[in-house]
Amino acid sequence: MSVSRLEHITKIGVEQMGDLADSLADPDVLRLENLDTNILPPESAIEFTKHAISDDNANSYLPFLGLDSVRQAATDLVARQSGNTYEWKTDSVISAGGLSGILNVLLACLEPGDEVLMTDPTYVGLINRVCLAGGIPRFVPLTPTAEGWQLDVDALKAINRDRIAAALLMSPSMPTGAVFSTSDWQTLAQFCIDANCWLINDSAMERILFDNRSVIHPASLDGMRDRVITVGSASKEYRMIGWRVGWVVGPSAIVADVARVSITNVVCQTGIAMGAVATAIRDPDDGVAESAQALQARRDLILNELADFCVIPPHGGWSLLVDVSPLGFDGPTASDRLLQKGRIAATPMINWGGGHCENYVRLVFSNEPLDRLAGIGGRFRDALT
Repeated sequence: MSVSRLEHITKIGVEQMGDLADSLADPDVLRLENLDTNILPPESAIEFTKHAISDDNANSYLPFLGLDSVRQAATDLVARQSGNTYEWKTDSVISAGGLSGILNVLLACLEPGDEVLMTDPTYVGLINRVCLAGGIPRFVPLTPTAEGWQLDVDALKAINRDRIAAALLMSPSMPTGAVFSTSDWQTLAQFCIDANCWLINDSAMERILFDNRSVIHPASLDGMRDRVITVGSASKEYRMIGWRVGWVVGPSAIVADVARVSITNVVCQTGIAMGAVATAIRDPDDGVAESAQALQARRDLILNELADFCVIPPHGGWSLLVDVSPLGFDGPTASDRLLQKGRIAATPMINWGGGHCENYVRLVFSNEPLDRLAGIGGRFRDALT
């Protein structure tokens, strides 16, 4: 029998979808189920990693809070994006990937039964970590429109703030690709001020923006510098998934608590990877802008080919959602038909938020090039019409 803290931990669905796709042993299958990427990391990071493998200093538990070089680089990155000043020695901790950092922050911020504001839909891995930390997700809807996802401001204002201890937010959001506008961020910031709660900013994809959008960091808003905890990662922007390095930057008092959790929970990060991540962050040729352009081109192709389907355009990130309910399907049924008849691996969005997520399948376009994505419209029609 599982312990009670696992009662609300649900399956993500990605691994199961990947196993089904693998079982077909068919190279023609479009692998749109997982957040891998075929866009290479910065060359400087690759070369540094090769050197680190034979560096005895990199083969170490220490320092527990991360190498000075990557703490400094991550702190400087958040400072540039937010326009604030941070002291790396007191305001930063390195984590074993972004999600490890998220869990460490939640464990440092929440008492059992505290509520956490999240968007609906949102990544089920974030929902699970809120539950694992003893929190209760409190969802605010993202409304699908022909132009993209919109924050439901009226629903946000109606939420009872009494038990809200934190808001866990991501822009671009996963899986929707929703990007908060300046007005959205201002409304969310005021919510956090009124609730006297933390804003945990999952910044994993903050620069993967489309259509000439710019980064808006919530810590740049009035009254938010000492309320925002930024959790970043090398996985998405720097395409360094396997390095498993993330960072937490924020006010020194809460970061000290995050450090206590981190040392107790994961102990240390990947020694041979941290220096490479510091190198990537410092490298002016980091490839972030170029990868965002490549991802936008893939998004545009999919939107064009699936123009006859209910696709909600993403404004950033690596993925988009297709509403299959107008076709008479739920997400799991459509996912099965897409795999069997269309040779497309697409994850159904069961458990990725509140009540309407069962209507969607997710397409991740970070790991398939344009020439393989061409023709996806025909595959959809074969499977779903």
